[in-house]
Amino acid sequence: MTIKPIRNDAELKTAFQRLELIFQAEIGTPDADEMEILVTLIEAYENKYYAITPPDPITAIKFRMEQQNLSASDLEAYIGSSGRVSEVLNYKRPLSLNMIKRLHNGLHIPYESLLADVK
Repeated sequence: MTIKPIRNDAELKTAFQRLELIFQAEIGTPDADEMEILVTLIEAYENKYYAITPPDPITAIKFRMEQQNLSASDLEAYIGSSGRVSEVLNYKRPLSLNMIKRLHNGLHIPYESLLADVK
């Protein structure tokens, strides 16, 4: 087994092909050790070049609204008046810390998404 970093997509593809061959390796075998190393290298490369960032807060709120079939008026309990809800959903007013806490606790939107940079 030769260990080297993954530097480009061609090497990533090769790593995936090798991983596919040894993925079911028995624990404690050299193939299992190689599998663990490949997974680590693949994750490092993907995190560097294909990182998945959380959505901006408004996108996260709209996604949760769609998931739970909520209307803008349903958000009044978390954000405030209908005018304030409209301003937030249209990127005209930032979320306050209290809004973020209520949206997280009430709709279970991750803080990571609610605190992400707004467009």
